[in-house]
Amino acid sequence: MTYRIAGLSPAEFLPLFALSDAELAERHAVRVTASRHPGYPCRVTLEDAPAGEELILLHHVSHEVATPYRSAYAIYVRRSDRAPEFRDAVPPVMQARSLGLRAFDDQGMLRGARLAAPGEADAGIRDLFGDPEIAYIHAHNAAHGCFVARVDRA
Repeated sequence: MTYRIAGLSPAEFLPLFALSDAELAERHAVRVTASRHPGYPCRVTLEDAPAGEELILLHHVSHEVATPYRSAYAIYVRRSDRAPEFRDAVPPVMQARSLGLRAFDDQGMLRGARLAAPGEADAGIRDLFGDPEIAYIHAHNAAHGCFVARVDRA
């Protein structure tokens, strides 16, 4: 069993960086500057932004399904034209955080979940994918609840 984790498409977010603060506010988004590292996890690059880097904090629908499990929350994105892909490895943004792993079937219904302490994400992902009903997993920061990344079978 193998899995794949990729950052969100930068094309969706790059135009936000050209907007004024007022235009961002109309979209319920704000421009922020990372004040420390780590602490500002980007969902495009799947890395924490370095201190001093500009990010956009916005509301993002991470689980666009017609089930009670549709989900949205705030995320940070950095200005980037690349979205890395990780195969059978967790990205930097998932390595040092406690994560909630939510496992869904192909209809978008929750079928399992695990808490993963720092360093345990790979084992949790593999354990959940041991169930053939699981089509994909969403990783969330356990403390803040925000979406980190989608994990797909590869």
